[in-house]
Amino acid sequence: MSTSLIVLVLISYFAVLMLISFLTSRNADSTTFFTGNRQSPWYLVAFGMIGASLSGVTFISVPGAVLNEGMAYFQIVLGYVLGYLVIAKILMPIYYRMNVISIYQYLGERLGIVSYKTGAAFFILSRTLGSAMRLYLATLVLQLFLFEDLGVPYWLTAVVTVLLIWIYTFKGGIKTIVYTDTFQTFFLVSAVVICAIIIGENIGVGFTGLYDAVSSYGDKNELVRIFHFDDPNSKFFFPKQFFGGMFLAIAMTGLDQDLMQKNLTCKNLKDAQKNMYSFTIILVVVNFLFLLLGGAMYVYAAQSGVELPLNAEGQVMTDRVFPTLALGEFGTVAGVFFLLGITASSYASSDSALAALTTGFCIDFLNFNERTDEKEKQRLKLYTHIGFSVLFLVIILVVYALKADSLIGLILKVASYTYGPLLGLFAFGIFTKKKVKDKLVPLICVIVPVLCYLLDSYSKVIFGNYQFGYELLILNGLLTFTGLMLISIKKTV
Repeated sequence: MSTSLIVLVLISYFAVLMLISFLTSRNADSTTFFTGNRQSPWYLVAFGMIGASLSGVTFISVPGAVLNEGMAYFQIVLGYVLGYLVIAKILMPIYYRMNVISIYQYLGERLGIVSYKTGAAFFILSRTLGSAMRLYLATLVLQLFLFEDLGVPYWLTAVVTVLLIWIYTFKGGIKTIVYTDTFQTFFLVSAVVICAIIIGENIGVGFTGLYDAVSSYGDKNELVRIFHFDDPNSKFFFPKQFFGGMFLAIAMTGLDQDLMQKNLTCKNLKDAQKNMYSFTIILVVVNFLFLLLGGAMYVYAAQSGVELPLNAEGQVMTDRVFPTLALGEFGTVAGVFFLLGITASSYASSDSALAALTTGFCIDFLNFNERTDEKEKQRLKLYTHIGFSVLFLVIILVVYALKADSLIGLILKVASYTYGPLLGLFAFGIFTKKKVKDKLVPLICVIVPVLCYLLDSYSKVIFGNYQFGYELLILNGLLTFTGLMLISIKKTV
């Protein structure tokens, strides 16, 4: 793809985003920013959540990881289904019954003000780290395939990327994002389908023959292997992945202000549940397409003799395989849709996260529910929005300096530590009637992740070659729950 074409595509894309922002943010106030006035159509929320959930990490890392992991990631996706059912049947009714803006207000009502602030703080930590790392991938692709040739330094690419998100979200907030995410999800899904079709044509099997072509690659069909039941010590062991996926979905969606904020913009609980069921079905299908695309990429590379990007140790840099092939091998159409897809996936997850972080901080720490001066609220909201944008930028630059590769595993590992306390707090609140010594809650929520980190680091020594997978999140939540039981008091609610 030529540089001029890439620039034209990006300018056109962001022009549409700005137009959507203008149309949806007219007459917007703080309530509009935080709740969308609770008038969002459930089907738009469901479709738009795909882009926010998958992100640029899924778009690049999941297909790339097929080389080393096959389709084992689909075990996690199957676990998501059960997790989303729990969200629809247990968590959503609670949030709608309490009419919350921030879901962590539940912890304040149930356990106390310190528990409330602790849960909100862990969300801010989790979502800030995760979303910034996701956005890093988009900036990296733009740098490698566009701005580097123009002599633009990486830091400037990162600044422009974050600035664009801030511009189209700072006024309309969640109301704007419901519509921009729907627009962006369309390109994300279109990109993976079109690239898969083009690969199928290039290797002579068509789209419908892709699975057979991938499954016949190699001696042991490792590229299409989904289920792992043979080695309980392996991080890919099915129960670890399935139940890890289930609790990842509960924690990273149901206990996450970002994705729940979209659900809470629906008119009522029934619409929100319809949104969640539809979202689940679409998400499973799209994730399988990503995995199929990943296998197809390596079949194409082997058949065509394409040199894959390697690091200094001679290992394939899996996060760079898809962009390398899409922008250099598959033709202009695939290149354009890849560019739109990676941009859409990265911006769809990061823009909603920025709005959710602003909402969470304003409601949970600046006490917006108690403020009546709209001008003051708008001013504080603006400062908060700017603050998180700058924080995103700092994290992106740090990740770039560290040269991190294959971010999907890293992000989910970080989630195992940071979402575990949230899982324990909500489980304790929902499944017990006990109160806690509220001031001791932060201590429990800090000690447990540290303990989990030590167990994970020395698991092979302590447990005889056992490797923790995503079940580490379950352990983290269970230990937090146990710690809360230890500081509980007899008084019931």
